[in-house]
Amino acid sequence: MRPLISEAGFEGINLRSFMTQTEQQKTPGSLTRIIVATVISNGFVAYDFTVYGFSAAIIGQLFFPAHDAASSLMLSLATFGAGFVMRPLGAMLIGRYADRHGREAGMRLSIASMAAGTWLIACLPTHAAIGASATVLIVFARLLQGLAAGGEIGPASALLMESVPYERRCFMVSWRGASQGAAACAAALVGACTSALLSHEQLVQWGWRVPFVIGGLIAPLGWFLRRVPADAWASKARPARTPLSIVLREHARPLACGILMMAAPSSSIYIAVLYMPSYLTHTLQRPPAISFMIASLSGLVILVVTPLVALAADRLMSRKTLQYASLVGALATAYPAFHALTRGAPNTLALVIILLYVGIALNNAGAGSVLMLEAFPKHRRAASLSVIYTFGVVIFGGFSPLAVAWLIGATGNVMTPAWYLLAANCVTLFALSRFPERPSNARRACA
Repeated sequence: MRPLISEAGFEGINLRSFMTQTEQQKTPGSLTRIIVATVISNGFVAYDFTVYGFSAAIIGQLFFPAHDAASSLMLSLATFGAGFVMRPLGAMLIGRYADRHGREAGMRLSIASMAAGTWLIACLPTHAAIGASATVLIVFARLLQGLAAGGEIGPASALLMESVPYERRCFMVSWRGASQGAAACAAALVGACTSALLSHEQLVQWGWRVPFVIGGLIAPLGWFLRRVPADAWASKARPARTPLSIVLREHARPLACGILMMAAPSSSIYIAVLYMPSYLTHTLQRPPAISFMIASLSGLVILVVTPLVALAADRLMSRKTLQYASLVGALATAYPAFHALTRGAPNTLALVIILLYVGIALNNAGAGSVLMLEAFPKHRRAASLSVIYTFGVVIFGGFSPLAVAWLIGATGNVMTPAWYLLAANCVTLFALSRFPERPSNARRACA
């Protein structure tokens, strides 16, 4: 077979080695097992990583004692952000392991690492019991969770995209993003139930551990789902072991633009969904149960809306069209939404406002990921998306709750989240306009 030649580094690729799932005539059963294993297990990893954010206030009191509650919360949020520092390392280490031993093995390693970090947090004695060792160990647990989460996104997204024909790519990859919405929904729902059913004293004593125990108990299910029969994975091409330096050198522009494109989605999910309970409860003095309900329903909106938008994206010539629409919509709604929240909008109206923003700002996981994946040759897709996602989340998402909490404390301006989101959406809008997109016929040829 003749090699495919193009201007963006596809020289010499043997198409037979990188044929799509459809071309390899995979059975529907095998394809279903791969998709279910990837999507559900990715949701499990996302749940275990994000559930910390909903317990940040209590964890701050128990593991980061300080002279005031605000300082404890900021130290706890800093630890939440520290998990993101390990994501790039996880992307490289687990990605290399997956290249050597197969994607199934890499994803199972990710689950095992996440489960270990989750159980450590669930069982860890507090600062009052073992002193500074508790602080060190909970930071270590978050770093371990970050390592696991970093090795998840790239291989999972590439696997989903390459498992279906070109016309269904956005829809299929969207389920990876939708599973993260489901994880946020589940984490917030567990937090809401524990807050509603337990007193504050019970929450501080043991109730805060319940979400982590649930996550740890789900780990065997995730492990089992990833034990997909070997023949279901065997014909999937394993990416060549390309040094990161070569990827950075040959694909500098899409990598840089892709990282900047992560500003809006990362900031939106970590501020409008994960940080929202702490913001509403501690800054705006809203009831904790209402706050968790908002976060839970936000995750549900992501789960439902993301695949629907992806279905529409698959029908359009450009992967960028709906992304532009979402960014403009988010820019138009961010300030009015937080203005209404800070001016005492009733809880029901506050719920509608936040869900509206989430539905507009966080619906393009399918088209956005596929746009990025299609910018790279197949043997570099997983690694490239891992670099984009992990560095983008570290820079713009992981520490955004800490940055917003610090700015609110320093300035007293409760509208800080709105300004942060407006800036992030502007960055993503600029990067999207500069991201190289192939014409649809060229993308089909390189598929």
